[in-house]
Amino acid sequence: MTIYILDLFGVAVFAITGALAAGKKKMDLFGVVVLALATALGGGTLRDVILGAYPVFWISDPTYIFVGTAAAILIFVLARFRRPPAKALMFADAFGLAIFTVIGTEKAISLGVPGSIAVIMGVMTGVAGGIIRDILSGEIPLVLKAEIYAIASLCGAIIFAILTKHFPSMPLPAPAAITIILALRLAAIHWKLSLPVFPSDKK
Repeated sequence: MTIYILDLFGVAVFAITGALAAGKKKMDLFGVVVLALATALGGGTLRDVILGAYPVFWISDPTYIFVGTAAAILIFVLARFRRPPAKALMFADAFGLAIFTVIGTEKAISLGVPGSIAVIMGVMTGVAGGIIRDILSGEIPLVLKAEIYAIASLCGAIIFAILTKHFPSMPLPAPAAITIILALRLAAIHWKLSLPVFPSDKK
């Protein structure tokens, strides 16, 4: 039940990031909801299709659609009274990244795949929705920029997989992994930390 509640919370958070991105592009209510749902459900859908986990999670449980839609509409309404803070999208995305990475890794492990594959599925779940959001809104995906983004997700997924293997009966893996991802991502935002970039030929 705890994982399920966490999953719904992640859907709401990522739906909010999609709605905020749509708001920056002056989309109407329909566009806001579509972009919010694509962001919130995209990563998990891709994960389930690759793992052969049918029916896809939001088809077997429409609650995910209702939660994502409600979050998008709420942001749409609130934005008409108060403009969201400039960095709201980045901070909401950091929370969504952390939660979805853990959810994706946990689901892959529960399906019996090797740890390395579970880590890849976790990272995919965490970053794919944001990639879809950024492409549909005409932005360069965060994962392709120099910022520490996918690396934070990767570190969290690895920690979750290791702790789950060695401490299966303890409620330690999820909080530890989420904390690590958030710490890395928020530190990168605050201090503008980034990975080395490919050297340019321009002088």
